[in-house]
Amino acid sequence: MATAQHPAAPKLSAGVQPLRAGEGNSFLWRRLHSLLGIIPIGAFLVEHLLSNFEALKGPAAYAAQVKFLNSLPLVRVLEWTFIFLPLAYHGLYGVYIWLRGKSNVVYYPWAGNWLYVAQRWTGLISLLYIGQHVWRQRFSGVDLPEHPGASFWKVQQELSHPIMLAIYIIAMIAVCWHFAYGVWLFAAKWGITPGETARRRFGWVCLAGGVLLCIMGLASMWAFVSPRYANAPQNVEPVTMLVAPATQQ
Repeated sequence: MATAQHPAAPKLSAGVQPLRAGEGNSFLWRRLHSLLGIIPIGAFLVEHLLSNFEALKGPAAYAAQVKFLNSLPLVRVLEWTFIFLPLAYHGLYGVYIWLRGKSNVVYYPWAGNWLYVAQRWTGLISLLYIGQHVWRQRFSGVDLPEHPGASFWKVQQELSHPIMLAIYIIAMIAVCWHFAYGVWLFAAKWGITPGETARRRFGWVCLAGGVLLCIMGLASMWAFVSPRYANAPQNVEPVTMLVAPATQQ
């Protein structure tokens, strides 16, 4: 008897599906989505973690950093143009891609599919976390741009709740993973790292960078919950740079 012939399983190939111009309008939207993940969102993430690292120096130093950032020229325009709007587009369009079921089964081997799934879930966690974080720290409660001296106290109050602290820790790991793997994907999709060897080597670079950023973020959280700065005052005077007077000749 003749047996039914099953179609051969597609061969899994290593690498990343490139962004192709033939995909129509979606090519431009996906290009923009990919680019915004690096500039300005990725750049802002690095800057934000570096700024938060000032919390290790105490409430006054952290308040000074908040005051400095909010004293930049056209800071509100910069905030909406290079932070809020790009974040909203990158996050919501990422969810749209996920819901459309753009699977990568044909393009990735087994491990790559796990990385693909992890990237989507960490992106969703990051979007939800950033949304609540921006609302609670920027638009509700004490207005930090007007009262930078309350910045340390406000964050400390939020992290004093164990559940919220756990959410911040999970979100920090998710954000750093999403960014690190996103940088790797960006380089692969845009043809910056052609070939498996280049992608593998750059993968280690991205992993090291993601771990470093995560350590910085978790260390900053420790500054708010550690006994050293326990019960920080609700308002402190930001530290200022002191210039030594000129000596008399």
